Amino acid sequence: MQCPSCQNTDSRVLESRAADSGRSVRRRRECLSCEFRFTTYERVETIPITVIKLNGSKEIFNRSKLLNGLSRACEKTSVKANKIENVVDEIELALQQKNSREVKSVEIGELVLEQLREMSEVAYVRFASVYRKFHGINDFVATLETFKSDQEELASVS
Repeated sequence: MQCPSCQNTDSRVLESRAADSGRSVRRRRECLSCEFRFTTYERVETIPITVIKLNGSKEIFNRSKLLNGLSRACEKTSVKANKIENVVDEIELALQQKNSREVKSVEIGELVLEQLREMSEVAYVRFASVYRKFHGINDFVATLETFKSDQEELASVS
C-alpha cells in the first residue's frame, strides 16, 4: 500500500476491523519510511451492474447517485443518515445477488419505494414525486390515497 505522504510502498498494519456491516475491512497503517498514519478500506471486488434507463440508454450502477436521491428524499425528516446508508447497502446487495448483471432503473426505483414506505411517509412521497414524474396535485393525491389504503390493509391484517 502506497503512503499518501511520501509514496513509499512499505507500511505496517496497526489495527484491522470490520466496517460497513462486515462488507469491508478498515485498516490503520503506518508508513515505515516517514511514520505517517493513514486508513485504508478493503472490499470484495464486485462485477459492475449495468442500469438500463427508461430511454434505453445504459450506465454503470452508481451507489452515490442512489445515496444522494435517498438523502434528498429524507431531508428534514426523522430518518438518520446511517439508516439511509443501510438502505443503500441492502439495495446494492440485492442487485449484486441477482443472476443478471443488468437491471432496469424501474426495478431500483421500486426497491427504494419499498424501503421508504416503511421508513417515512414524507420521504416516500418526495421520492415518488420525482421517480414517477408527478405532473400536478392529482398525482400526489392518488399516491397518498394508495399509500393510505395500503397502510389500512396492513393494519387490518396485523
